[in-house]
Amino acid sequence: MSTATVPVRSRTRQATGTPDPRRLRLRRRLAQWGFVAPAVVFMLLFFGYPLVRNVVMSFQHYTPKTFFTGRAPFNGVDNWSKVFRDALFAKALWHTFVFTAGSLVGQFCIGLALAVFFNRRFPLGGVLRSLVLLPWLVPMVVSGIVWRRILDEDTGVLNSFLDTLGAGGHPPWLTSPGMALLSVILVNIWIGIPFNMVILYGGLQEIPRELYEAASLDGASAWRTFRSVTLPMLRPVITVVLVLGFMSTVKILDLILALTDGGPADATQTLGTLTYQNSFVQLDFGAGAVVGNVLILVSAVFAVFYLRANRTEGK
Repeated sequence: MSTATVPVRSRTRQATGTPDPRRLRLRRRLAQWGFVAPAVVFMLLFFGYPLVRNVVMSFQHYTPKTFFTGRAPFNGVDNWSKVFRDALFAKALWHTFVFTAGSLVGQFCIGLALAVFFNRRFPLGGVLRSLVLLPWLVPMVVSGIVWRRILDEDTGVLNSFLDTLGAGGHPPWLTSPGMALLSVILVNIWIGIPFNMVILYGGLQEIPRELYEAASLDGASAWRTFRSVTLPMLRPVITVVLVLGFMSTVKILDLILALTDGGPADATQTLGTLTYQNSFVQLDFGAGAVVGNVLILVSAVFAVFYLRANRTEGK
């Protein structure tokens, strides 16, 4: 019976001009892939190929001579062994962790405080909020050069101001191994505060005012309202801010080069600056590729934990 009804249905569909559902699904799928294909091709060309090429380079003896001869013989894990045996790599890995953690905590806390502050309406609030955005608009290299002059031990504005206040004995901010990393972290916090403030301010604007009114009627204090209403409602925005902040902070290069160039005595050497130093100063491209791969691996591990945490929270 089924073999007889199928042709009848097909003839009926053709006679009435009703399109075949299977063809509609096929067209819809092809249309979807047509929209996605340009993005896939772009990702493969500009992200996939460099990533694969960097991994391959880490197993090659890649020198400036390779650019002329095109030959880069494989040397196994010699590059990896050389990098991991270097004491500077362990130091750079620790500095990267301290720099990233300190920057994220400082940027987020101050950015959240400013977002809560500007969430209330007051005269000239918009003007002040615009002024806070200025550090974010200045190129990072320019910010690094300006702050290098401000923190200069002899002619810096900050030390001159401290001398005027009578606070002598100020530390050499960028030339002391014990203060250089802290100084770089503080400058990066200053640069990243506007980004955190803008994103968190937008999230605060989306919280329904009825929740605050209900908390006020229940007699909740300002801190209790912030902890029970504001923070839970901001959780998705906080996640986005921290992830984007981590991705942009862990690989920072230009700011550190402009401030300290990785010194003094490698006190501000991070994975980003070590990659630059190996590749473009020592011209050891294989070792630079190894450090770059470690940096990518650190970001990938963070991304996996972030995705798993979001999946668990969604469930």
